[in-house]
Amino acid sequence: MPFSRRDVIRSGLALSSAALVGRASAESFFGGEPPALAPRERLLMDFGWKFTFGHGTDPLRDLGFGRSQEDFAKSGEFKFATEKFDDSKWRELNMPHDWAIELPFVNDKSLESHGFKPLGRRYPETSVGWYRKTFELPATDAGRRISIEFDGAMRNALVFLNGYYIGRNDNGYAPFAFDLSDYVVPGAKNYLVVRMDASFGDGWFYEGAGIYRHVWLTKTESVHLGRFESYVRSDVTADGVTLSLGTVVLNDGDAAANCRVSWKILDAAKKVVAIGEAVAQKIAGRSSASYTAAAKVKAPELWSPETPSLYSAVVTVEQDGKTTDAEEVRFGIRTIRFDVDKGFFLNGKSVKIKGTCNHQDHAGVGAALPDRLQYYRLGVLKEMGCNAVRTSHNMPTPEWVEGCDRMGMMMMCETRMESSTQEGLALLDLMIKRYRNSPAIIIWSMGNEEGPLQGQALGERVMASMVARSHSLDPTRLCTEAVNSNWGKGVSKSLDVEGMNYALREIDPYHKAHPTQPMIGTETASAVSTRGIYTTDKQRNWVAAYDTTHPSWAELAEEWWTFYAERDYLPGGFAWTGFDYRGEPTPYGWPSINSQFGIVDMCGFPKDTFYYYKAWWGSEPVLHLFPHWNWEERIGEDVSVWVHSNLDEVELFLNGKSLGSQTMKRNSHLEWKVKYEPGVIEARGKKGGAVLLTEKRETTGKVVALRLSADRVEMNADGEDVASIRVEGIDAQGRMVPVADDIVSFKVSGDGRLLGVGNGDPNCQEPDLEPKRSLFNGLAQVIVQAGKTSGEIVVEAYAEEWPGPKLPSVSLRVKTKKAELRAAV
Repeated sequence: MPFSRRDVIRSGLALSSAALVGRASAESFFGGEPPALAPRERLLMDFGWKFTFGHGTDPLRDLGFGRSQEDFAKSGEFKFATEKFDDSKWRELNMPHDWAIELPFVNDKSLESHGFKPLGRRYPETSVGWYRKTFELPATDAGRRISIEFDGAMRNALVFLNGYYIGRNDNGYAPFAFDLSDYVVPGAKNYLVVRMDASFGDGWFYEGAGIYRHVWLTKTESVHLGRFESYVRSDVTADGVTLSLGTVVLNDGDAAANCRVSWKILDAAKKVVAIGEAVAQKIAGRSSASYTAAAKVKAPELWSPETPSLYSAVVTVEQDGKTTDAEEVRFGIRTIRFDVDKGFFLNGKSVKIKGTCNHQDHAGVGAALPDRLQYYRLGVLKEMGCNAVRTSHNMPTPEWVEGCDRMGMMMMCETRMESSTQEGLALLDLMIKRYRNSPAIIIWSMGNEEGPLQGQALGERVMASMVARSHSLDPTRLCTEAVNSNWGKGVSKSLDVEGMNYALREIDPYHKAHPTQPMIGTETASAVSTRGIYTTDKQRNWVAAYDTTHPSWAELAEEWWTFYAERDYLPGGFAWTGFDYRGEPTPYGWPSINSQFGIVDMCGFPKDTFYYYKAWWGSEPVLHLFPHWNWEERIGEDVSVWVHSNLDEVELFLNGKSLGSQTMKRNSHLEWKVKYEPGVIEARGKKGGAVLLTEKRETTGKVVALRLSADRVEMNADGEDVASIRVEGIDAQGRMVPVADDIVSFKVSGDGRLLGVGNGDPNCQEPDLEPKRSLFNGLAQVIVQAGKTSGEIVVEAYAEEWPGPKLPSVSLRVKTKKAELRAAV
């Protein structure tokens, strides 16, 4: 379905739930995967946890854990995971949780790339956290298979249950699971403990700390489907589509089982459009078997960014005529092709990839994003005309992939560990199996900028193993890597598609020298700017928001996109980055705590370059005029005035006087030098000789009031849903004051809570969880989460610390509607 956000830019560019789904359903649109099908149960374990800090070096401050090297040899003696342990002083919380967001900023150069948060072996008192949850299972669960599944946790997880050590996981992005069947006690309380140690990271950017993705408890019978084993592959022809169906069935019982597997293919309206059935097999006890089948769908609805049509495959296992397990797998039908001379084709049509790279953190919440916030972020990018994202530099959260499938956003899905070791290939397996049914994913990325491997013969061998494994698990997609040096050597020799990070001068020669290998812009741009700032100030760590500044190895937005747009053989690329992110505070260091690479800031508020991309990536007429017109200290001085537009020509006016017209060159911008005088600058954009759009910037008065607006008018009262509140300082005429920087306090009443705050200032070190935030160039953001009681949430903003007369408080009411809760324990 098409998405138009022209009317809600003032609300933060987020798509409303009504615009996204337009229907009521027991299945939460923002909740990721489909609900479990009987007899399987899949229960959310996000609620009712307790938390405390441990210690990385002192066992006495770490629940006594590690006092002896024999700890792991003593089964059943971990008291902290039993009923005997007193956790009354632990803090109550829900998942997802990122404790790094709670920590103070520390001026330590070694912490710079991770956002100056005190994590690591030098900060043992804030690098270890303990989570504890008590839960009950009904007595009827006896004999069932019970597993706990984590979508992701940062990092080094140790899991204990009922006094016993269960297992560990060291990767911060991959999902992991443990079979608890022999350790749980049906009909009684169970005590689950997870120790997280964030002393080491997986990347060189802000990664958070703790259980920052969902946790699940899954119950099945002894004969059940394998985790992430079901797949659907499409072969589209003129007569329709043939679906290749496959799965693996596990028999965890002792006796052999006679099993059959069937598939029902459902369209978006849940109508059965095809059926597949595999040959029945006998599965020996404690063993497994693979099942395959085929099905045909006539006149399929093809998935694309414009029409993200989805299907479902209901996979059912029967043993001696009785259903023992079932699951619903979403997928899409489409074709993809990379052509060495003509670029990328989707469903047989040439499509330019207009992509952005993105890390996974957001203002106010760090890495622990509620599901709805994933859709908010995708809505911001889609409004810009972006049609693809790269999951830099790791396996993404399931809800990000789900959002891309539903909203029509193509994806380059990237693994964190570029390695052909057993561990590296196991992580690659997990990523591909977990997401191979996603129609959004058009290519797999094997890693990012692994310098030594890029130029060595070892890199060629490692990449050959990774690509071969990828093809064996998913023969429908090609593989690339984000390469930033030694193109044509090492890893490049084994890649299906050569990845190009920056280096525009290398691209044409490489294409000429490698006429059979397609290419893609895996990482481009890296232009830097500060939202609402128009004079670079190195003392304040600000960068002018004109598209004029980039590091030595990077390009401006206009440079890279013009280059790629003019070359048919280039499929397109991924700009670094869509959103600002914590860590890597380029181009400055302390006190900057996040990057300035983003096309939008940490809150999702657009910088001016957003409108450059919107003009040349989108399909709607665009006219964007900047800077603001509050320059009382610069009267008579030249101010650089820019316009981003895709109209034919633009005429600029100052206080009603024409300053001349300019013709709009494709993939470019317009610029005037204007001697400042207070009043109004106005741009009039023409198409076919007639004025189509106008835009003004006016000299505003001082802030006299606050204004609140929400990205949606109604939330689900499910304990998970969130709304993003935009906070503005306005003058007597209701105009946002673009230089306002005053402190605003917040109060949330009703069944809801303030989840976090932000303002997009790359140098702001105010606490993210306190109900207070300064405006940055007129704006701030509050993220509010609903409870489980329907009614309304009231968000109040006031400015007691405002200089001058106290401003009146202002409030915003957001309705919360009764919603069917996800099954939980």
